[in-house]
Amino acid sequence: MPGPHAPSDADRRLARLAQAIEHEIIPRLMMAHRGAPTCPTVALDGPALGAHDVEEFARLVLESDEDAAQACVETLLARGVAVEAVFHDLLAPTARHLGELWNQDLCDFTEVTLGLGRLQRVLRETSAQLAQPAAAGAARELDRRILLLPSPGEQHTFGLVMAAEFFRRAGWDVAGGPWENGEDAATLVGSEWYDVVGFSLGHDGHVDRLAECIAAVRQASRNGHVVIMVGGPLLGQQPEIVQRVGADLYAADGRHAPAMAERIVSRHGMQN
Repeated sequence: MPGPHAPSDADRRLARLAQAIEHEIIPRLMMAHRGAPTCPTVALDGPALGAHDVEEFARLVLESDEDAAQACVETLLARGVAVEAVFHDLLAPTARHLGELWNQDLCDFTEVTLGLGRLQRVLRETSAQLAQPAAAGAARELDRRILLLPSPGEQHTFGLVMAAEFFRRAGWDVAGGPWENGEDAATLVGSEWYDVVGFSLGHDGHVDRLAECIAAVRQASRNGHVVIMVGGPLLGQQPEIVQRVGADLYAADGRHAPAMAERIVSRHGMQN
């Protein structure tokens, strides 16, 4: 029997209702009644792309037609914003923001999936328009190959798609990608030569499986000096994971990942 000061069933129901209104209903109403999403107006000589730009672009991706996000990116590029800044400071944070909206139940799975699909389309189309064949051709003389894979069990793979684009722009031959989720990494590296194998990690519950996967890759790889690279925001928060999984390097910024990988591959080559 409840004591004299214990809350009644009615009190508990009222508290749950207040919590639902505060954490679910009000945020949804605020999103629904905000103005139409706009394209960030940042220019080359203006402030850097920031949190507000990411929020507006996320709303554009979620609410507008298929071409609106691409048109927005083309506008930014025409104003002089570097493509690397668009990729790293707008598209990648927008993907993370969509994940946060999902975690907070402000977007459902279908909306987030659609938004990520639009982001991937923007990434592909922008890269295709801004391809650098001369620079890529020179880099390909090195015949560098990288295999990019999600960590076993990983679902968030937009960062992997972006990493692939940065490596392609640097002239690397890129294999794998998010569509290889579930593929046996050891089998892949045992059938073809790769200089680098990169994994994306977004959930700490996948760390042990990734460590086992990397050990199997090293054992099966046709390249006895294969370089293992890992990426993902989780590693920035817990850098000790890099050593725990047995990786050679952590790429915190996709823009610098190709150069970082090249340095280690070249170092291994000089030691042979």
